[in-house]
Formats: sequence, C-alpha cells, structure tokens
Amino acid sequence: MKLRIARSALVEAVSQASKAVSQKTTLPILTGMKVTLEEDSLTFTGSNSDMTISVKVPRTLNDKELLVVDRLGSVVVPGKVFGDIVRKLPGDQVDWEVNERFQLSIRSGQSEFQLNGLDPEEYPRVPQLSTDQRFSIATDTLKAMIRQTVFAAATNEAKKELTGVHFMLQDGILTCVATDSHRLARRRVKVENAQELELSNVVIPSKSLQELAKTFADYEGDVNFIITENQILVEHDTIAFYSRLLDGKYPDTDRVIPKAGDTSITVSTKELLQSVERASLISREKSDNVIKWTIGQDQVEVTSVSHEIGSVSEEVTARVNGQGLGISFNARYMLEALRSLESDQVEIVFTGPMTPFKIQPKDADDTLQLIVPIRTR
Repeated sequence: MKLRIARSALVEAVSQASKAVSQKTTLPILTGMKVTLEEDSLTFTGSNSDMTISVKVPRTLNDKELLVVDRLGSVVVPGKVFGDIVRKLPGDQVDWEVNERFQLSIRSGQSEFQLNGLDPEEYPRVPQLSTDQRFSIATDTLKAMIRQTVFAAATNEAKKELTGVHFMLQDGILTCVATDSHRLARRRVKVENAQELELSNVVIPSKSLQELAKTFADYEGDVNFIITENQILVEHDTIAFYSRLLDGKYPDTDRVIPKAGDTSITVSTKELLQSVERASLISREKSDNVIKWTIGQDQVEVTSVSHEIGSVSEEVTARVNGQGLGISFNARYMLEALRSLESDQVEIVFTGPMTPFKIQPKDADDTLQLIVPIRTR
C-alpha cells in the first residue's frame, strides 16, 4: 500500500472515523482504525460494539487533488496514536507506505514515523444492509430531532430500551420519542416519498445519536436513512454511520400524554427559561432540584427554597386560562425542555398538580415535552 494524501483531508477523515474507535474493548483490534486504499478513494473505518463510522477521501474534490494512489492495500493502524500523529504532522502532504508485515511509514515535511499495524483481515467487516427500508431526510432536520429528544432518554441501564430514542414512521410522518419515565420529549416531521414505508420499535442508542449529530455537524443537504432488523445506516456523500439497535419493546408513550387540560399558560420562552435558571441556583444543590410554580391571574410565581442556602421568588407575566394551580417539578427537566424549543412563545397545559403536563411551542404542534410533577410536603 502506497499513497500521498493532503494533510487537511487526512485530519478531517481521521477525526470523524476515530469517534467510533474503542478505547477499552475485549477485542484489541477495535482499538485500531482500518484504512483501505482503492483506485478511487481512501477509506477510514472506526468501530466499537455500538457503532461504526466509515469516511472516504476521494481522489479529487472541487477540482482539488486530495489523493495520489500508487499501490493498493489495507492495514489497521493504532487508533489513538495514529490520530495524535496526524494532527501534529508539519507538512501539507503526507506520504504513506505499508509493507507486507503491515509496518507503516508516514512522512510529512521533515518528520517520519514508523508504526506497527495489524492485519486488516482480523477487523470486523462493515455490515451490508438491504435498502428495502430506506428514506431520506434533511441533515438539519435530523440534527434538530436528535437535539430536541435525546436529552430525555434514560441513563439507567435497568430498562435498556429507554436508553435509546424510539423512531416510528407512518403515513410519511417520522416521530422520535425519548423518555426516562420522569419526562418525555417528542418531535414529528413529514418525510417526503415515504408514504409506503412503515417503521415501528426502532430504538437507537442515545449515545449513537449524539455521535451521529456530531458526525454530520458541518454537513448540509439530505442523508439516506436505511433500517434493518438490528442495524441502521445513515449515509451522506463520503460518510457512512452505522449503529446497532436496542432490543426490547418500547412502551406506548401516547397513553401518558394528556389530551386536554384544566389550566394553560402562554408565556415568553426566554423569560420563563431565565426565571427557571435563577430559581435553580437555589434548588440545584438538592438531589431532586425542585422548584415550584404558583399560577394565578396573569402571572406565574416561581419559587425555590433551600434550608441550607436560602430562597428565591419572582413573578413572570403570562396569559392564563383556567383555574389557579400550584405545581412542583425538577428544574433541570424544565430547563432542558425549554432550551429544546424553537419558539418565542410557549404554551404549557396542566391537568392537575400531580399529573404530567405538556410543554409545546405556541405556534407549532410538531414538538412536545412532558414532565411529571414532584410531590412536596
């Protein structure tokens, strides 16, 4: 294997693929990164037990030569060390050569490194997925859906399926739901050309989705979403992102969402968020991080009390419909819910002091947050 590659393209590809490289694993080969040189591209692949990321560097991009191919081949390089070396190389071009014993020589500027590689045949093969269940979605939309739901997934492994985000597709509507049993986040979007495709109980690990959003952070346009029984593939131009799916039946979350309420408030999202942030300065030292809202005529009183620290009280102007109400909840849940909304005004609907309440943008019904109140003395 022998080649020359632009250092900028090398750094970008290695940075992306290394996100999936295992640091601790029972398979030592997965601490490495597989590199494969073909006639038209150089591919970097990182993998762990949950996800795989493959990145291709083409020969040319936008009329700029990125890659000169001399001798085809493949090798597994030590992931962390290789990534550190690549970022520190001094020149604009990098020359590689790999011998039959998988020893790698890297030259750039006045620097030369010799690394011991591994046999690529020992590296797990990238899954070959059927494209029967496939749809396309705008990259920005997918990233927004992840951002607006993933924070509500459980971190406790007791219910494994709740540590992921549930994806459903029906009648061309893609729905993403995450819940940890104390709060819920849901986002819906219309997917073009997917009327005939139905998906249910597709549960993607939240950690995989967070890495997926980072992987496509700087990309625009559409991505292809391919789903099989136990894997997903999200691909866009030169990047392919694979993730395993979680086992187990995701609960029916629709049944816990109230259909109507006795009391509702409409309020500035920014003003409400800032008031909760101030109240949480007092409550955050306690494990349940409780603050209280007292809803009266044209206002919400926000209070928090700590016997060790002190107290805070302030009023937020709101449009109130229905009866007055007092309700307590976890401040962090509210902060994360409000920060996920893309609306100047928020509507919050209550059915009682101890039943879950809905938080939605005033001008849209495609986003929903749900929080379970906390009982206080």
